[in-house]
Amino acid sequence: MNKYMIAIISAIIIVGAILTAVVLFDKNEKTVEPQTIETKLSEEIIEDECTEEYKEMKRSEIIQVASEEVKTSPNCFIILKKIYSGCGHTIEEYINLPNDLVNLTKEEIQNVYQGWNIEKFESNEIVLNRKLEGECEEHYIVKDENNRVSIYRILENGEEELVEKTDIYTDYLPNEDKNNMKNGIRANGKKELNQVLENFE
Repeated sequence: MNKYMIAIISAIIIVGAILTAVVLFDKNEKTVEPQTIETKLSEEIIEDECTEEYKEMKRSEIIQVASEEVKTSPNCFIILKKIYSGCGHTIEEYINLPNDLVNLTKEEIQNVYQGWNIEKFESNEIVLNRKLEGECEEHYIVKDENNRVSIYRILENGEEELVEKTDIYTDYLPNEDKNNMKNGIRANGKKELNQVLENFE
């Protein structure tokens, strides 16, 4: 065998070995790839399932929080609005929530304040209103009582209540003022009442 033939056979063996190695490597790659794809798919499914479970859990938490009733807090205050049909005035009274009414729901507060309408209900503020007949207690009548200017408050039921007998004597007032006081001079609110009294001084 000459050297030329040995070189050709060696070259064929080397090329064959290279081709065999390439084919085997290609087969290994093809068998690994489906496993990788399958693993990726299962990971995505698990991630999606976890995400959906997490979303569902969050939804239920939100629903649960939303369904919780608002309750009164210790720093809550109440506004009582009395609306008087006789004069059309609204008197507002501000009070701190009593300790025994802390942590109550809207329905429980309604049971305590029967006859009142709940206009607003929040944990730190409650507004209640009530319509009343007659006039509010900010209406006054100034009269002559034993030659002295006297102030009466008109109560809700229409009765008059003596508030004060002033030191102003009616003997020194003009006749027009004396005549007006026979029927009583009405004043709506303390500001107007003060104006009437200032006219007598």
